[in-house]
Amino acid sequence: MAIDPICKMDVDEATAKFKSEHKGRKFFFCAPGCKKEFDKNPDKYV
Repeated sequence: MAIDPICKMDVDEATAKFKSEHKGRKFFFCAPGCKKEFDKNPDKYV
């Protein structure tokens, strides 16, 4: 399980629909809004 860096929810990496990559690391999100927020300023959440 991964943790959504925005809302801190558990996200199953195998079934996550929303993903981003930043500086070689993969991040998984529970919803499109969390992914969008992360993509605006990923360094804030890393």
